[in-house]
Amino acid sequence: MDILTFAGLAAGFVLLVLGGEFLVRGAAWLAVSAGISPLVVGLTVVAAGTSSPELAVSVQAVAGGTGDVSVGNVIGSNIFNTLAVLGICAVAAPLVVRSRVVRVDIPIMVGASLLVVLLVAFDGAINWYDGLILVALLVAYVFWTIRQSRMESRTVNDESVTEFDGAVALDRRTILIQVALVLTGLGVLVLGARLLVDSGVALARDLGVSDAVIGLTIIAVGTSLPEVATSVIATIRNQRDIAVGNVVGSNLFNLLGILGVTGVVAPVLGASSLAVIDTIIAFDMPVMVATALICLPMLFKGRLDRWEGALFLAAYTAYVVFLVLTETGSGASETLATALLFSSPMVVAVIGWNLYQSLRIRVSRSGETASR
Repeated sequence: MDILTFAGLAAGFVLLVLGGEFLVRGAAWLAVSAGISPLVVGLTVVAAGTSSPELAVSVQAVAGGTGDVSVGNVIGSNIFNTLAVLGICAVAAPLVVRSRVVRVDIPIMVGASLLVVLLVAFDGAINWYDGLILVALLVAYVFWTIRQSRMESRTVNDESVTEFDGAVALDRRTILIQVALVLTGLGVLVLGARLLVDSGVALARDLGVSDAVIGLTIIAVGTSLPEVATSVIATIRNQRDIAVGNVVGSNLFNLLGILGVTGVVAPVLGASSLAVIDTIIAFDMPVMVATALICLPMLFKGRLDRWEGALFLAAYTAYVVFLVLTETGSGASETLATALLFSSPMVVAVIGWNLYQSLRIRVSRSGETASR
């Protein structure tokens, strides 16, 4: 095990964060200056920018013949975004979701997760035509979001404007600076992705860990660092719609954009399709769908409390521990699986009770409004 491998891994993480930051800042300013709604920038431009490390890593992985890293990166990033990023934000401060667009995005995220599972279930791969379907849906989603944003309340837009310091009129010099920032961000992302993938694969092989697991864990967390930074900062600034919107939007871009684009370009890069191994299909994809589904309580009650955030973090920890124990062949993985199996009804019961209480509050409020 070479110290240069760890140095490359660390350098890749840092470059991905810097590249994502440059790209997000430049693209967001350009979008705002062009008159695009700040809310749309948060849900689309920022979400796409923070997902750009995943795209860079996935394309690089396919080009290098390690498609398992590519798929594992996307699936692992979505699981990490939902459980860890939202969990951290909710523990820091309860996440209150007021935006109608964000609330509609959650069911769309669930639908996109199910669609990817169905496409893979047919032949165990994302083919170029599957990729075209996913990319087309992403384009439709972006246009739909822009249209829906015009119906957003002024309050939500005002909260979102502060994320980007408001819309400004950019002169020619400033525009050139922002374009240079975007191009620099892209270049740094490509370099960081190359270092991260090469170092991650080398580390995995030294430890005897499969490419899929390293993609689901180390690389997935590394490429999700921009989402962590963006969402945590938004939560601290009390812009919690942005925090949730960034995670949900990033998950959608991961599923529709990254898997779609990677599936389309895979034949050009020497792979017939983006193959998905059986273990990811049987375990990690269902986990991804389940994590998307547990976001639905936010749709009904409009918030994610601290104790729920703690549950999200505990669930992600259990998922990673299970992956590691299974990969190392430890018998403890069976014990953990049994514990998760017996605890799952309790979790479902807690979520169900939470939904029931939320619906009661909604019905009560509706009754009070009607009586007035």
